[in-house]
Formats: sequence, C-alpha cells, structure tokens
Amino acid sequence: MLTFNTPEVEFVFNAVRQASQLVQCVQEEMISPALTKNDRSPVTVADFASQALIGRLLSQTFPDDPLVGEEDSQVLRDPAQESTLEQVTGFVKRYLPEADNRSVCEWIDHGRAQASSRFWTLDPIDGTKGFLRGDQYAVALALVVQGQVQVGALGCPNLSAAYRTEPQGPGSLIIAVRGQGTWLTSIKNPGDFTQLHVSACQNARQARILRSFESGHTNVDQIDEFARALGVQVEPIRMDSQAKYALLAAGKGDLILRLLSPAKPDYREKIWDQAAGSLVLQEAGGRISDLQGRPLDFTTGYRLANNRGILASNADLHPAALQALQAIGA
Repeated sequence: MLTFNTPEVEFVFNAVRQASQLVQCVQEEMISPALTKNDRSPVTVADFASQALIGRLLSQTFPDDPLVGEEDSQVLRDPAQESTLEQVTGFVKRYLPEADNRSVCEWIDHGRAQASSRFWTLDPIDGTKGFLRGDQYAVALALVVQGQVQVGALGCPNLSAAYRTEPQGPGSLIIAVRGQGTWLTSIKNPGDFTQLHVSACQNARQARILRSFESGHTNVDQIDEFARALGVQVEPIRMDSQAKYALLAAGKGDLILRLLSPAKPDYREKIWDQAAGSLVLQEAGGRISDLQGRPLDFTTGYRLANNRGILASNADLHPAALQALQAIGA
C-alpha cells in the first residue's frame, strides 16, 4: 500500500494535484470555440503557471533540491508580454496569494537548474496540442536520485480511472514510488488509492499500441511497419502525452513507441518527457527501454543522450517488440 511516510511522496501528491487543478482552470476558462487555431495563449499561460506553482512549492519544501523544468521566464519578462504575465500571475495567485509578477518569474526560473545527484524534473504540461483541443495532457513530476527515478507522478485532469477520457471529470492522479508500486486516486476527490497493474497480454497479434495524435518526434510510417512485423491485428489507441503511461500501467494498452523522425534523426528525448511515466510503468510491472533494449540513462543532463527512442511495454511483449524493431531497422 502506498504510504505518505516520506516528505517526498507527500510533496509530489500535493504539488501535482494543485498544478493539475490550476491548469484545468486555464483550459476551462481560456479555451472556447472562438479560439483561433494559431492562438496558443491558453497553453502558454498554463505552462508557466504550472511551473511557477511547483517551483515555489519545491523551494518551500526542499529548498536545496534543484528543479529541471521545461520553461524559463525570459519571454514573460518582455514588456510586450505583460498581459500574458498578468494572466499567469492571476492563476498562480489562486493557490499562492503572495504571488506577483516578479515573484512568479522567479518561481518559474527555479526550474532552470542543472541535473545533479538529486533533482526533480518537471513537464508543467505534457501534450500541449491535446490541451488546446480540450483532450488529454498531463502534469509530470519526478524525483531522480543518483540517476534513478525514485518518485514519479502524473496528473491527468481529463482522464478518469487512469484510462477513460472524461473532460471535466474527476481526473486521475497516478503516483509511483520505487519499491511501492503504482497507485491511482482522483484529482478532484482524492481518497482511497487503487494499485495499478499492466496487462497480461502475451499474444503480439492482440497488442494494443498507444499512439500519439501528433507525429513531430516519431516516425509514423515506421510504426506502421513495426505493427506489421509484430503481426498486430487490433486498432491502436490514440492519445497525447504521458497519459499513455497511465493507460499502460492500468492494463488498458500494451505498447508505446517513440521512433526517430526522419526529420530529426539525432533527436534525443528530454528527461521530463519520460521520467515520471517511466516509473509509473515500471512499478505497475511494465518495462521501458530505448529502441536497442537499453535502460534509460538519467545521468546525462536534460536529454537522454545515451538512448535512442523509447519502447515501453507490459514487459511480456518486450522481447518480441525488440525483435520487430530490429527487423525493420529502427
């Protein structure tokens, strides 16, 4: 059973829950049918507000712990962005009444630290296009100690019971602690925790591949080749963000792939895109590696410099998936 017997677990629960509620408010209040396709202001506000909130909470709780985050406040300090900064501050102020424009920028920049022997890594909103569509996204926070993820949490406001898309529903808060399993509760009404376990699928033909709507950092055609090489006969599940790891951990999917896009053959994953989700999966009984089967190496700064791509599975399907990847030259 998950226990709040360490300040790290208590912190990650409270921080991710509050940030998830904050960004959900931004989504509900700023995204409307009148929003133009190119207007990214809601996700910009949500990204900065989420990182400011968690940066401040971390500095209060663990003042000596670095935060490696995705954002910095440079663009917000431009006088032309004053209205955006005001919006960010307004949302943060709902949770931290002492917030003002200057302090919010400082709290955001708490996330510009360098990785060290112990640090936290944050994606304040993973799945920005899903967020703008009113679909799936996640707040992802993890603690890394000596290159190993020890605590990871995903806040998925539009995902109920870790697998069901339900905008404005109770949401899912998934916490994994090394050696203690992966646990689920509601964002809106947290109570009892339910332990998550990966699927028992061993038949590759029945494997459910979790695929992104977006194709920026992957190779769509090669994923199709992979599915054919593996003999997959079922339709994929499409979903944005690290919310896919929640489904995999809950046994509602079987495989996740991040292949290298032909346009970005040298791309390496950023640690905040994988740290929390990787532990959520592993503690639910799954396996994650790069495309060659190597463990993810979180000791190389803010990118997984020693790893090419990502393969995540329910563990049983991992050997067959690696063989299929080798067969297609991925």
